[in-house]
Amino acid sequence: MSIPEIIFSADFLFVVLRVTTPILFATLAVTIAARSGLFNIAIEGIMLIAALTGVIFSAKFQNPWIGLLFALFLGGLIGALLAFLVLKLKTDAILAGIALNLMATGGTIFFLYLVSGDRGVSSSLNSIPLPNIDLPIIENIPFLGTVLSGHNILTYLSFLAAILVHVLLFKTPLGYKIRAVGENSEAAESVGIKVHRIQFIASTLSGVLASFGGAFLSMGYLSWFTSGMTAGRGYIGLAANAMGGSSPIGGLIVSLIFGIADAMANVFQTGIDLPYELVQMIPYITTILGLAIFSYNKKKKKEKAANE
Repeated sequence: MSIPEIIFSADFLFVVLRVTTPILFATLAVTIAARSGLFNIAIEGIMLIAALTGVIFSAKFQNPWIGLLFALFLGGLIGALLAFLVLKLKTDAILAGIALNLMATGGTIFFLYLVSGDRGVSSSLNSIPLPNIDLPIIENIPFLGTVLSGHNILTYLSFLAAILVHVLLFKTPLGYKIRAVGENSEAAESVGIKVHRIQFIASTLSGVLASFGGAFLSMGYLSWFTSGMTAGRGYIGLAANAMGGSSPIGGLIVSLIFGIADAMANVFQTGIDLPYELVQMIPYITTILGLAIFSYNKKKKKEKAANE
């Protein structure tokens, strides 16, 4: 098949939605933290820890929902820990995030070995994945049914989450407070808003959203944990949030673009005669190019505003 035939096929579009899921959750996690003025760079680490936690507890209780709940709880806890380090202990947010990411990279391998004796892959843990959902009526529609039906439940939840986060930020009192704190914390405090409390809440929610993405990787995309399985998706979420203007809907659109690049890397491994290393670089090259274009446009806008 030619490249256009692959890209416009129903199977390829199905893969796009599937691989967009963790990126979108990561993007939304960054968005809600950034809106509160607290930059969460620990998304990658939180996703990795959640992926391992979901598998361990899913295997222990033979119930994927219990595994998901533990993953979300721990992710929210790490988000709160990040807020505590930054707001109470006055740690640099970037350094704290990097430390948590490094801890997650080595810590997940260590804890996997402690729990199961496995080295890098949870081969001995009989974890139960989250279910796939066949959409009534839609599943019987040619082409559209192939694209939209049969996804993991977290894939549908990720797109719903984009809408819910948008409503939270722009239609609820909590959302108004989060945005007010992020735009001008001193002004927000002067009208009685408890700045640190709002940032703690936003950081915790950010951790929960990131955990959804991590849990999907080990309980939906795959049915096991492997070391480093996030593969930079948390960092791609950081880029998608910046390019989307810290907007849930903008982040959704950019996440789909990165999802297309990720799907191309997956599909082109077998369908196109290109070097394997080049194919694997597609998502990261797309991220770099996207950020370069975004930075250039932002610079031009600033120059135009300065000249007016």
